[in-house]
Amino acid sequence: QLQLVESGGGLVQPGGSLRLSCAASGSTLNYRGIGWFRQAPGKEREGVSCISRSGDNTNYADSVKGRFTISRDNAKNTVYLQMNSLKPEDTAVYYCAAFSALLSQSMCVMAPGPYNYWGQGTQVTVSS
Repeated sequence: QLQLVESGGGLVQPGGSLRLSCAASGSTLNYRGIGWFRQAPGKEREGVSCISRSGDNTNYADSVKGRFTISRDNAKNTVYLQMNSLKPEDTAVYYCAAFSALLSQSMCVMAPGPYNYWGQGTQVTVSS
């Protein structure tokens, strides 16, 4: 059974950076597409970024384009989200999620529907 654990969240000042990690155990991430989602208080969960199984296809929400970078290290069974130039509106609980991508190595999905494995989330707070 695949388990995902996020880490790297915390309190950072506006303009600062954080790198979130999503470490997998119990199964390999090699055949799975991965997404990062976030949910702020009183708001719906939104897709932040995704990366295909092969790593050659990525996508970002308009609000984070140019500031966030998703990457994966299949050898370490880990996916990362580098977040730069953080803004107060980036404050949220960040979740990583995985779905089986056996049929498509380039599938990258920003909607939560296909994802069937979720981490517990890590809090990111951007405040001065």
